[in-house]
Amino acid sequence: MTRRLVLGASGLLAMPRLLHAQSGSSPIRIGEINSYTSNPAFTLPYRNAMQLAVEQLNAEGGVLGRPLELITRDDAGRPQDAVRLAGELVNDQKVDVLAGAYLSNVGLALGEYAAQNRKLYVGGEPLTDAMVWEKGNRYTFRLRPSTYMQAAILAEEAAKLPAKRWVTVAPNYEFGQSAVKWFRQLLTARRPDVQFVGEQWPALGRVDAGATVQALEQLKPDAIFNVLFGPDLTNFVRQGNTRGLFEKRAVASLLTGEPEYLDPLGDEAPEGWIVTGYPGEDIALPAHKAYAAAYRARFNAKPMCGSLVGYSLIRSIAAGIARARSVETEAMVEGFRGVTFDTPVGPASYRALDQQGTLGVFVGRTALKGNAGVMQDWRYIPGEALLPEEAVVRSLRPASAS
Repeated sequence: MTRRLVLGASGLLAMPRLLHAQSGSSPIRIGEINSYTSNPAFTLPYRNAMQLAVEQLNAEGGVLGRPLELITRDDAGRPQDAVRLAGELVNDQKVDVLAGAYLSNVGLALGEYAAQNRKLYVGGEPLTDAMVWEKGNRYTFRLRPSTYMQAAILAEEAAKLPAKRWVTVAPNYEFGQSAVKWFRQLLTARRPDVQFVGEQWPALGRVDAGATVQALEQLKPDAIFNVLFGPDLTNFVRQGNTRGLFEKRAVASLLTGEPEYLDPLGDEAPEGWIVTGYPGEDIALPAHKAYAAAYRARFNAKPMCGSLVGYSLIRSIAAGIARARSVETEAMVEGFRGVTFDTPVGPASYRALDQQGTLGVFVGRTALKGNAGVMQDWRYIPGEALLPEEAVVRSLRPASAS
């Protein structure tokens, strides 16, 4: 699927005007690559919200006196396709900035392309820490809270439980491996008495849920750390409910509180799981209310977690370019480092240290409300509160990334 969006309209949640867009000015082009056909539940609301943000910014006067233009491409979840499309966007479409990706392995591939070609890339959704730490580079920024950040808050909550015997289940690729690594390390540091007694690594999108549940049950754990998402999560929950895996067991689960993954479960949604996610229109902040109203008016749908990410991504790119006062790559790198930008859930920034965004994490517990799963008792933790000390980051990030 190949789509090009040239966007302009009116909007809400205005950021301060920097310069009025001049009639006939050449657009600032953002080339965005994502898994639209393979992961539509997240990426289509994400694209809608990017469109909304571009429309609003253009109505406000654009950036540097120029309108924004969003050009999207579909990588179908394949890193090799993402890299090929990046080359097309840079060489043929002459985009000023690359953005996007959903899966962590795709994000790493785009980050490597950015480094090799000295082109600014802003990852919205990929969560692996390697993107800004072990494999970080000067030209790659990342918006969302990483696996470390989300595992950190889940480990904090899990440490309060009496559970000592833990098992893990995660998709067997970069994201799942990173999440399990950090959760184990961070929980063990808080609770040296905890044991990890087993693990399951199903292939992404191909989980044999019955066999996975049976294997975990045989280990007789006190608690489960889950990283499955999407259809894999749905199948896992249904089989776990049927076989009694979750009875009298605690579960800490990454991303499960996102409506993209919670809504498909309907009345089968688990209750009492500790989750990271997005409580949607329960967020009472005025900025979020304005954003959610604008999203509903534009698309006749509720905003999803992907919507928040896509909207915040475009706002962050606009702020970075405005601060750089240029779309020349080296100037933008310096402009993005340390830039602060508004999001519907509060201000965030790209840290100069590692180019990681400080968008925060919602953590809470799952519950049933009518026939639907929801997050309850949730709280928001700013991203900067979840990151390790500067010395730890410097030990992980290559010196060449400066």
